[in-house]
Amino acid sequence: MKIFQVSLARAYTVSIVADDEEQAKRLAELYTGDIQDISTEEERRAKSFLIKEIECQINDAIDCNELSDE
Repeated sequence: MKIFQVSLARAYTVSIVADDEEQAKRLAELYTGDIQDISTEEERRAKSFLIKEIECQINDAIDCNELSDE
């Protein structure tokens, strides 16, 4: 089999309690990690694939809205 490198674009919404908008953005970026391979052994065998590595390439806060006071 061949190895392919696929670039994906994903966006996440993180709800976080923080002192202000800048802290909320910074901490959300800092404390969210790479996504995990969620395939099962059975799926990998049936579809003949293996995810070798998932690495975060871009992790930038693009928007922040205050929802309420805690």
